Amino acid sequence: MSKKKYLITGGTGFLGSALVRRLLSDGHEVTTFDDNSRGHPRRISSLNGALNVISGDIRNPEVVRNAFSGMEAVVHMAAVNGTEFFYSKPELVLDVAVRGILNVIDSCRHHNIGELSIASSSEVYQQPTHVPTSETERLIIPDISNPRYSYAGGKLLSELVAFNYGLTGFERVTVFRPHNVYGPDMGWEHVIPQLSLRLAENSRTHPSGPVPLEIQGDGSPQRAFIHIDDFTAGLMLVLNHGEHRSLYHIGNPEEISNSTLARKIAATRNREIEIIYGEEPSGATNRRCPDINKLIQLGFKPSISIDDGLKDTVKWYFDNAHLRSMP
Repeated sequence: MSKKKYLITGGTGFLGSALVRRLLSDGHEVTTFDDNSRGHPRRISSLNGALNVISGDIRNPEVVRNAFSGMEAVVHMAAVNGTEFFYSKPELVLDVAVRGILNVIDSCRHHNIGELSIASSSEVYQQPTHVPTSETERLIIPDISNPRYSYAGGKLLSELVAFNYGLTGFERVTVFRPHNVYGPDMGWEHVIPQLSLRLAENSRTHPSGPVPLEIQGDGSPQRAFIHIDDFTAGLMLVLNHGEHRSLYHIGNPEEISNSTLARKIAATRNREIEIIYGEEPSGATNRRCPDINKLIQLGFKPSISIDDGLKDTVKWYFDNAHLRSMP
């Protein structure tokens, strides 16, 4: 594939930084754009000198336009993710999504950037009618008064803008929907980090015997998780071979219940747990699993099982829990 000048918004985020490393290893020229409000410079600190780093707010049109100068391809991944933020900061979640996608589109057009790829989310499905779920599943916001849907609403708007503005002025626009990506240093607000940190804390007070571990709900909701290395490999297929105005699931259809996930996390530390069931948040989805046939047709095959992927992930959180309190 030809080498390109890429700009990655959200480039110090979990997904963005993994993509940055892969693009650089493939010989591309890479610029990151992030305000580090959700991302962190440590994720790309080892790459100093190998890429151009721009600090800026995706909501600022002038800053975004200046950053996009000279680029050939943009991957827009800047967002406020993490379920707890959907409930606590819905206005911020929407502000970043809405202003962000409009600034990205306007800046691409201003600089005649032909390739644009947009990160969406599996959150757009809520309660799907079919599982595994294909890209043709209906997209709904079941309750506009529930702040949980601020994130899904922002992603739906981003898809609408990308596909319709992409009718003119672009060579290729693609949308990808990540499905529960996990791995070391993935953030603090997701289920795997939260359970890992809770296990670490409770293990200190219960050095022997079963460790009490609280989970949300009754443990029956199911998810399909994909390791960050598999996700990045899938995303590269979309960037290199995805069709214009097409969307792709990036995930692993290996399903697992929340209670089984908790036990597998504990097993990586050779501990047994006593699960304490808690309240399920309003608007939570019972089951989410992607149909990835479109991505398979591009050559994708997930290679990392949840058992293998959890080993390095849980270890990272046990070893780095102190980073949570650092700026």
